[in-house]
Amino acid sequence: MRLLRSTDLALRILMRLAVTGSANPTTRRVAEDMDVAYTHAAKVVAELQHLGLVDARRGRGGGLALTERGRAASVGSVVRTFEGDGDVVDCEGPTPCPLNTGCRLRGALRRAQEAFYATLDPITVSDIVADPTGPLLLGISRGPQAD
Repeated sequence: MRLLRSTDLALRILMRLAVTGSANPTTRRVAEDMDVAYTHAAKVVAELQHLGLVDARRGRGGGLALTERGRAASVGSVVRTFEGDGDVVDCEGPTPCPLNTGCRLRGALRRAQEAFYATLDPITVSDIVADPTGPLLLGISRGPQAD
């Protein structure tokens, strides 16, 4: 299974915002840092904002910030939202599979997909950025460390 580019970018944006502290990068800055088109990043940020995971403010002092809901968001939930509910394979597409009536592959892949999501469900955004061994993650400093 391979994640959509938008899913991957959504997770990376959430992670980036989780470690930036009080610095609120702009969507343009995040797009540049992640080497993606601004328009693609803007669409993902808009969806994250719609979900209540990111706060986006315009103007001086604006930028992106992770909300408390975003910190506590389940990685499985974020992936489900961006990936959608579709099957891993399309048995009913424009050219339906001739084996469709007796095939068990679709059900097996659906169970595997659900197991994938179930593994990600208990993991939060805060969990995936926790770094007990050092102050750096994603090349971004968390600021001074308490002793």
